[in-house]
Amino acid sequence: MAKSSSFSVSTPIFYVNDAPHIGHAYTEVAADVLARWHRQAGDDTFFLTGTDEHGQKILRTATANGVHPKEWADRLVEASWKPLLDTINISNDDFIRTTDARHKAGVELFLQRLHDDGHVYAGEFEALYCVGCEEFKPKSEIVDGVGPYEGEKVCSIHSKPLELLHEKNYFFKMSAFQDRLLALYEERPDFVQPASARNEVIAFVQQGLEDLSISRTSFDWGIPIPWDSSHVTYVWFDALLNYITARGYGADSENPAAELTHWPAVQIVGKDILRFHAVIWPAMLMAAGLEVPSNVFAHGWLLVGGEKMSKSKLTGIAPNEITDTFGADAFRYYFSRAVSFGHDGSFSWEDLAARYQAELANGFGNLASRLLAMNVKYYEGRVPEAGTETAADAAIRELAARATEQADAHIDRFAIHEALSSIWELVDALNGYITEQQPWVLAKDDAQRERLGTVLYTVTDGLRVLAELLHPVIPAATAKLWHALGAEETLGELSEQPLREAGTWGRLPAGTQQHPLAVLFPRIETEGDSK
Repeated sequence: MAKSSSFSVSTPIFYVNDAPHIGHAYTEVAADVLARWHRQAGDDTFFLTGTDEHGQKILRTATANGVHPKEWADRLVEASWKPLLDTINISNDDFIRTTDARHKAGVELFLQRLHDDGHVYAGEFEALYCVGCEEFKPKSEIVDGVGPYEGEKVCSIHSKPLELLHEKNYFFKMSAFQDRLLALYEERPDFVQPASARNEVIAFVQQGLEDLSISRTSFDWGIPIPWDSSHVTYVWFDALLNYITARGYGADSENPAAELTHWPAVQIVGKDILRFHAVIWPAMLMAAGLEVPSNVFAHGWLLVGGEKMSKSKLTGIAPNEITDTFGADAFRYYFSRAVSFGHDGSFSWEDLAARYQAELANGFGNLASRLLAMNVKYYEGRVPEAGTETAADAAIRELAARATEQADAHIDRFAIHEALSSIWELVDALNGYITEQQPWVLAKDDAQRERLGTVLYTVTDGLRVLAELLHPVIPAATAKLWHALGAEETLGELSEQPLREAGTWGRLPAGTQQHPLAVLFPRIETEGDSK
């Protein structure tokens, strides 16, 4: 992705048929890290997330719980989905609900335009439907059932029987966009990422596209088709439009796109919904004469015990199960660092605890507390003055600049895990530098006073660099460190620091008064710890 002065990003909008698990939170954190990075770098940034509240799955869940689907959606949004954003410290600029009036208005205008321009027609349809996926399944995702479902056709994703539906529906002429989509993938090879996802999408489209059923008549929980109220809009067609209705599409009924801003955007999605976002969605936009997304990036699944998380299999883990013990920063760091973004990742409590202790508590937190304690002990809690630079000092200074540049390049490629790896080279280097330079030994010799100041200044400004670079990932801990370094009084708010200039050396003035630092990552007692 080319560097620009603006950055717009969206997560998928999530079904409100149940409470969120860490797979949902993982997507939110990834998008949030990207948004925070670009926002702090000075880019005009917009970050959208929200909830998908229509369709048969929501209707059945609400009915099973004895409430109207809107009441069910309101309950889940307020009790579970919006609180999730606070639990993991998400900085979204907007939250769209498909039951919002602004969304309904935009969907109706979009549908009417496609209908008026000849992209929609009436027809009959019979196919196997998965309520869990809210999708008429392609042959590649229909398998024979086993066990209690033997003799039935089941969804390969949900392993539940498919329903044979026969309806008179309205259809979107998606097949007409096959060649334009293939041209898009060829002309913009980075449009769908990673490469494995791009190859999958191209192969799917090359097999031939069928027209898409965009309405349902067997239930009424959805947005009515504007020219035929006996039909409601197919939930995916409705939901995909959130990305533009939240950005102003439809605000002007005479010219629906007049108020559209922060578009096109990067779409961060799970790989299981890639086809909707990389095939159906751009075809819809092409038909309406609108720009396609900037990028569609499909991340992998979070696996627990080797399987994708599932509420029905009792492998879904609520985010607060982690944050209540380890905190939001640790949650954000772990899923940004431990999972190669774009591939499947395995979660384990053991790995989380080990990384928390080794990398956050010992690696970063202990580095900060040791440095500030030495500045108190040897320089009355002020930033010492640096003297003559040696090769060892220069190596840290050069690494700080290099880590900043590399991390920014990785973020531009959505490689969040690689950005953290580059930044952590500076954490490890500073720990090694302290061990080698032995400031506690230098402090015993008055003749080494200048050298002591240089060593401690090098670590101090190195921590200033780390606070800036790590702020998009661990915002709470870095804000505490920034205050303790005295940087607020001299440089201003941490979130306002020009992130791409973080590696510019010597920004923290000598003599700056520093402040006490609470433990950034407290020790976590585990069952194996002695009492």
